[in-house]
Amino acid sequence: MVLKYIITGKESEMASSTIQNNIRKLRFEADEMTQQQLADRVRVSRQTIVAIEKGNYSPSLELAFRLAHIFNTPLDQVFIYEPEDEV
Repeated sequence: MVLKYIITGKESEMASSTIQNNIRKLRFEADEMTQQQLADRVRVSRQTIVAIEKGNYSPSLELAFRLAHIFNTPLDQVFIYEPEDEV
C-alpha cells in the first residue's frame, strides 16, 4: 500500500512512503488465529483486520502496538516501512 501525505490539496513528493504488514503470516503462525479472534483481542471489527491485512487501512499507532503485543513481536516485524526514493 502506498500512503501519500496531502499538503494543501497537493501531494508532497518527498513525503511518500510504502507500509506493508505481516499480520496474515503472524496469524497463521499463531495457531491459525482467525481474523475474528484477532479482532476480538485488539478490540476492533473483523473488517478492520481485513482492511489492514489488504493494505487498505493504516491502523492508529495504538492499534499497531496492540497488534504487535498480541503476537509478542516487535512493531517493525509486524509493519514494514519502506520509504520511496526521493526525487
